[in-house]
Amino acid sequence: MKITYWSDYACPYCYIGEARLKKAIADIPELKDVEIEMKAFQLDPSAGEHAAGDTQTRFAHKYGISMQEAGETIEHISQMGIAEGLDFRYATTLFTNTMDAHRLTKLAHSKNDPELAEMIIEALFKAYFTDNKELADKELLQKIGEDAGLDAEEVKEVLSSDKYKDEVLLDEREAARYGIHAVPFFVVGQYGISGAQSVDGMKATIMKVMEESAGAVTEQGMSCGPDGCHIG
Repeated sequence: MKITYWSDYACPYCYIGEARLKKAIADIPELKDVEIEMKAFQLDPSAGEHAAGDTQTRFAHKYGISMQEAGETIEHISQMGIAEGLDFRYATTLFTNTMDAHRLTKLAHSKNDPELAEMIIEALFKAYFTDNKELADKELLQKIGEDAGLDAEEVKEVLSSDKYKDEVLLDEREAARYGIHAVPFFVVGQYGISGAQSVDGMKATIMKVMEESAGAVTEQGMSCGPDGCHIG
């Protein structure tokens, strides 16, 4: 079975949704040979190389809410991540441009090694949400690539160029063609899962695909887009 999903490393629901997807897959013992592919979706392509302000202030301004409301919402989202077993520290994240992080992911995918790609993806999410690093930091990305087993010189070559940028932009154009305006968005067979559905919800959709040969449905969950996250 092929599962494709669009995601950004600065999206809290993407990290949560990915964790729930893994749990859903693990809950279906009869599901064999699952291929998972992450596609790029930058929440803010215009973001800079360094964080401008703290998360709570940015959140309050973005949604037009008070600092107290912003803090409470951020804490609520963090608790959702913690409930999935993630060391989730959303309040102290440093929001920057994620293009280079996605380009590094494309390099990993080019090796046709699912375990390598998964290591890179998990390391990038952890760097942002747990270690609170700036994902536009090329030294950080270099270390993540090397630690996962990528060739140091190849990583350096990619990060010092625009290599794989076209592939990232292609993913985003593909999302636009499909009408995907927020992430995470999972495609399982002919079915779509919009947002971070519950583990049971994801499991149900996967089982539908296993049982049916045709049809399409889109389930709605928590997601983030260029205009922000659905926080209600």
